[in-house]
Amino acid sequence: MIRSGICFVVLLSACGHPAPVTTSGTGTGSPPPAEAGLVAFETVRSVLQHPRCQNCHPQGETPLQGDAGHPHLQNVQRGPDGHGMVGERCTTCHGPANPPDSYGAHLPPGIASGWRMPRPEQRLVFVGVAPGALCEQIKDPARNGGKDMAALRTHLDDPLVTWGWSPGFGRAPIAVPRQAFLDAWTAWANAGAPCPR
Repeated sequence: MIRSGICFVVLLSACGHPAPVTTSGTGTGSPPPAEAGLVAFETVRSVLQHPRCQNCHPQGETPLQGDAGHPHLQNVQRGPDGHGMVGERCTTCHGPANPPDSYGAHLPPGIASGWRMPRPEQRLVFVGVAPGALCEQIKDPARNGGKDMAALRTHLDDPLVTWGWSPGFGRAPIAVPRQAFLDAWTAWANAGAPCPR
């Protein structure tokens, strides 16, 4: 079988046809799994570093607002559990759902699982983090809230995460379609979750 395959390739080459192209021995012409995983991670990264996600994953203690990522008004702070400070909890203004569009722009959005930021000891910063460092911290249970890859995938279905694709009146949703993001996440995870250098 191998000998006849080699003869076929030699025959095609002799007739002026290029030999079939394979990449890294996969035999499919597709990139090797690690390379495909890195391509998929770029889609994941673009979502995580979109303002809808970054605003709750800042470098400091203050959440950000808007597409420009300006510090949250009213001196809002992360608090000891990520739900805000006493007397100024996230749910004081952020209800269980987005207000109706008819209420206009610039009203606090809401979600069923409760508005929040990561806990202070596991900040999971997205703002200003290089792709490789972002990738490494996402996978690190010591920095991501103790989650393995399966738990991280489950987290992607949390209403706070899915809100990014339906952020309410006056806010730009995440540009990458949600299913494309989930497909990229799965491709990245299935490739061994490689990180760019």
